Amino acid sequence: MTTMNRRTFVATLGLAGSAALLAGCSSNDASTDVTTDDAATTDDSADEASYTLVKEGTLTNVAELGFAPFEYIDDDGNTVGFDVDLSNALAEKLGLTCEWLPNQAFDTLVPTIQQGGKADISIAGMTITDDRLEQVDFTDPYLNSNQGLITASSSTDTVDTLNDASKQIACQTGTTGDEWIQENLPNATRVPLADVTAGLMGVQTGLYSAMVIDLPVAQNMISQSFTDLQVLEEIPTGEQYAIAVSKDNPGLTAALNDALAQIEEDGTMDTIKQTWFGTTEI
Repeated sequence: MTTMNRRTFVATLGLAGSAALLAGCSSNDASTDVTTDDAATTDDSADEASYTLVKEGTLTNVAELGFAPFEYIDDDGNTVGFDVDLSNALAEKLGLTCEWLPNQAFDTLVPTIQQGGKADISIAGMTITDDRLEQVDFTDPYLNSNQGLITASSSTDTVDTLNDASKQIACQTGTTGDEWIQENLPNATRVPLADVTAGLMGVQTGLYSAMVIDLPVAQNMISQSFTDLQVLEEIPTGEQYAIAVSKDNPGLTAALNDALAQIEEDGTMDTIKQTWFGTTEI
């Protein structure tokens, strides 16, 4: 996802009012310094080995919780998805538990991490971009992605015919899909929306001619709920998802990178991919 931005999917999710899923929360609200290596080190390496947390013992996440299969609210009100399982696995490697803040608009995630004090990380199907790198740091990439141009299965539109002012093209506000429309369909009427579901429902009902969203999300939602929609075109944007971390917390970025390497090596990452995508080739 660029300025982004991600079940048995329920199209009428009540995302705006969703509650946070808490797992092993600490009652201590003060920022906590954590040292990951007790060995004597130089000052530089000591800085890399320590990090702060919003809550002691807890890795606090923030995301837009309507981005299946990466993060969404299930029928029981729980926060679930690929990124949720990934964050839990990373936290376990760090000896932490996870907490998810209530649903938040995608285009507010980077500013939230940049400002600090509310969340430690944003793991939200978020693409590394130059603009975002000016505001936050990113971990090593954990997944590759492209964009998808979605239309009704019965549509006769092509990419060329969609590039017209009479065509309304939906996207999620502040995402790489949003940017792609501006760059590649400049004559179309772009319709930025708060969440993916509203866009797909609009395409399904004929309100919008098409939508541009992350391809893994499009494929999941079409297979689960929007079976009368199609991926008209796969857009090879070559994006990479990573975890956003404050520039003031480089030790946490380093610790997460180490944990990412561990779960790649021990097979945990493949297990999570298989769970949510039915394949490890993604």
